[in-house]
Amino acid sequence: MSSDEELISDSRSGKRVAFQELVEKYQRRMYAVAYGIVGNREDALDAVQEAFVKAYRSLQEFKGESAVYTWLYRITVNAAIDIARKRGRHEEVEFREEVDVEEKKGEYPVAPSTENPVERLMRKELGEVIEKAILSLPVEQRTAIVLREIEGLSYREIAQVMGTSEGTVMSRLHYGRKKLQELLEPYLD
Repeated sequence: MSSDEELISDSRSGKRVAFQELVEKYQRRMYAVAYGIVGNREDALDAVQEAFVKAYRSLQEFKGESAVYTWLYRITVNAAIDIARKRGRHEEVEFREEVDVEEKKGEYPVAPSTENPVERLMRKELGEVIEKAILSLPVEQRTAIVLREIEGLSYREIAQVMGTSEGTVMSRLHYGRKKLQELLEPYLD
């Protein structure tokens, strides 16, 4: 398997197979991020598709000052935020206990089969409550929460992806977590 830099170089040279390899390498992670921002499968898929099209069109502009995945995350986050803002979505999100192969991230884990039906139902309901709470956050806070808590990016990486300072990221995370704590407090007892 080629390095990201080699794949970018080959893609710039017109080798579509190289760009396809980048897409295959990062599509699941990009989908998870987009899903966390927009809250539904169709919009997340649209955001990822739009992001990869934009990335392909701007290959020549990528200077390598950041990691390839940071560059792709930033494009994906911007595409997802645009979709979220255009559609103004704060509607209920369908929660499925079974996770499709292509949707490993962005969903809550399936309960172990040894769990009794009451525990499974409670886990499902809690998952729905958490998902609704995340989707109720302002898009900038939601994005920061998804990138940090779900994707595990550092503050520096989040700042690069979101095109802002680390201080702003820390502020968005602080207020996002605070709001989530308020929303989820009735369920924490």
